Formats: sequence, C-alpha cells, structure tokens
Amino acid sequence: MRITISKENYLKAIAEAESEGQTVIAATLARWLNVSPPAVTMAIKRLKRDALIRVESDGRILLTAAGRDIATRLLNRHHLIERMLTEIFGMEWYKVHEEAEQLEHAVSADFERKLMEKLGPGDACPHGNHMGLDTPDQRRAHGWLPLNELPPEEAAQVVSVFERDRQLLEYLDGLGIHPRAMVQMVARNYDDTLTLRVDCGRVVQLGRNAADKIWVEPVQVRQIA
Repeated sequence: MRITISKENYLKAIAEAESEGQTVIAATLARWLNVSPPAVTMAIKRLKRDALIRVESDGRILLTAAGRDIATRLLNRHHLIERMLTEIFGMEWYKVHEEAEQLEHAVSADFERKLMEKLGPGDACPHGNHMGLDTPDQRRAHGWLPLNELPPEEAAQVVSVFERDRQLLEYLDGLGIHPRAMVQMVARNYDDTLTLRVDCGRVVQLGRNAADKIWVEPVQVRQIA
C-alpha cells in the first residue's frame, strides 16, 4: 500500500479534528483541508479501500489502528519540526505551523530520531500543544478551560492556542497573547467581545470566538499589574 502525501494529510486532519472535539464527517474534512466535497468523497473511498478509516452508518469517519499509526507518526514529526524551527532557528511561533506542514512529509525516520535526540521528548510545541493532542475533555481534566469561560477578575496563564489559523496567531501575538502569557478577565462586553488585561498591564479587546480557541490554566494571582 502506497501512503501518499494526500492520504497523510487526510489521516492527520481526522486526528486533529477529533482533538478539537469535532465529529468528523466528510464536510468536516472539506472545511478542515479546504478541498471540494467531490475530492473528499474520492479520498474517503481510497482510505476505506486501504483499511485506514471506517465510516459509520451516520457518516462519522473513524481512524483504524493502521490509520491512527500513520496520523500519529505525522503529528509527531510536525511537532518536532515546529520545535526545531523555534528552539534552534528562532522562528516566530505564529509562523512555524505552515512551515511544518510543508516539511513534515519530507523528514526521514533518521532525521526524526536526530530531532528527538536534540530536542528531547515531551515538551509542548510553540503553540502549547502536546504530541498526544489532548481532547477538550482531557484539557478540562487538567484544570484548563477556554479563555472565554474565565470568570471575571480571575487571572490565568495561556497554555495552548489553536494553531491552524495563521491570521489568528498573528493577531494574538500583536495583543501579547501567547503560550505562557498571563491574562486576566476584566469584563464581558455587550458587543460579544472580552476585555482582558495581559502581562504588561495592557488592556485589550478580544472576540469570544477567538477566545474559545485559547486554553488557559487559572492561577492564584488575582491581579495583573
């Protein structure tokens, strides 16, 4: 069985969408990968033929053990490449996802081992996400919550950010919101925005949809000066 770049991308997208708590159906993949519905239909047929996915009667798409192995291997490489780009080459955190999307398919097993030796296992990527791709339920079990749910006047540290939206990442960077940054909920506003105080005491506005893509860990500090 030949594993093409296209197959790898579909399998990884399924795993990533699952980690965001989404029910994966054909429309999910079309949106996630920005491809047409007919293209998704053909891809699903090929992946089923190769026993890499199974499709339930309600249309849900699930990875088989073989499909998950491929997705996990690719996600691990993506994670290592992102870390390499920031930790070794100093690339900005909001740029590395797109670079890793291109490089992950070209990395050999030997180079992957070298990266693991150089960087070490277990650390989060520059967006705060781990190799295991915690689900929303698992994140909540850690005591994390979406920034949108942070109570008024409570402070928290940003632990992870949804990494597949480059414009969002650049916008957040401009606001001073990034993994390990401290934020405090100041107010929930009528226009569906949040008023936040960030590390340096700067007060910023953020839409709730964007805030839902940021996971934070509440801390005991009550005030950010």
